[in-house]
Amino acid sequence: MTASSNHTYRFIRFFIIVAGIAVGLMLLPQTGKAQTGITYPIVDTGQSACYDDTGAEITCPAEGEAFYGQDTQFADTPADYTDNGDGTVTDNVTGLMWQQTPPPTRYNWSDAADYCTSLTLGGYTDWRLPNAKALFSISDFSSGWPYLNTTYFDLSGQDVSKDEQYWSSNYYLAAATPAMSDTAFGVNHGTGHIKAYPAQEIGGPGLKTVRCVRGDDYAVNDFVDNGDGTITDDATGLMWLQDDSGEGLDWENALAYADSFSFAGYDDWRVPNVKELQSIIDYSGAYPAIDPTYFNITDEDSYFWSSTSAYFSPVNPGYYYGWYVAFGYAVDADGNDTHGAGAVRFDTKVEGGPAGEDPERIYNYVRLVRDADGGTVTPPQWDYHIYLPLVISQ
Repeated sequence: MTASSNHTYRFIRFFIIVAGIAVGLMLLPQTGKAQTGITYPIVDTGQSACYDDTGAEITCPAEGEAFYGQDTQFADTPADYTDNGDGTVTDNVTGLMWQQTPPPTRYNWSDAADYCTSLTLGGYTDWRLPNAKALFSISDFSSGWPYLNTTYFDLSGQDVSKDEQYWSSNYYLAAATPAMSDTAFGVNHGTGHIKAYPAQEIGGPGLKTVRCVRGDDYAVNDFVDNGDGTITDDATGLMWLQDDSGEGLDWENALAYADSFSFAGYDDWRVPNVKELQSIIDYSGAYPAIDPTYFNITDEDSYFWSSTSAYFSPVNPGYYYGWYVAFGYAVDADGNDTHGAGAVRFDTKVEGGPAGEDPERIYNYVRLVRDADGGTVTPPQWDYHIYLPLVISQ
């Protein structure tokens, strides 16, 4: 082979290998989201319509119009489940695996935890009682009653009722009164609420149902103080305002407040949906139920609006409310803590609106959120220095 032919041969081999590497890179699966480090993805609520403050369904408004900024107007991560055909359901967003059918027996809190740790299902023995955030992640707000996707998850009873109360692993550690001192949080997948229930009752209505879970830890926040009045949760990919609105607003004005808000160089702030807002609750015993290292709160005894509307019940199908999170105590008409700091409830959106079950709290605070800037996708690191000298030396 002549020197000229050898040079041409080396060049052709070099071109073929480099081209092959380029094609291989293009064929690799796109895993950008996973590589951003998000470990606590928020599953979308499923709400798909817009409502005014009386409960009437409306055409979703544009920016600057009344009631702009509702839950359904911001795209999130839709729920994605797989029925494994063995009594388990996998949540493809969170990676958690769930018990599909709750047991026929109801339990107090301690016995529910024991039931899960002793459960063998689908060939797995590492089941546990879910924490409140994991349990709330499967809540479905597309219609309500039940607040659960019954295509994949079975109810505990034949009919939807207020008794679809499921234990979480979160014992209530911020109780204000003896009556609340031995309670634990549960999620009601009939009514959609989160509240604290008596934990150790022997029988009767105090016993609740259970849906066990397995998989990696979920709902662990990773807050970063950006030093500019904003807090980023690297676990969820959400950026929060460190301060709240400083005053209570009705639901329409809460949405308008976000629509016109600009801060720290961003003008895409919004009222969080109910799952986003619940994601920053601190169930560790803090009062208010939010991490004071990162967040400021104007009123300790405060409720915060979400952008998610609430279906009341089949008895009153026209009544739509607004979901809120009680970072302070969720109280009764006498001001007693009855649901727990960290409860998730709903209330009428405007003065004169349909009355709810609890004392009206129409003028609630707002803590705005936005999607944090996404991370840069890092392509696989090929060892080019291994290949190129081999080609050139041929």
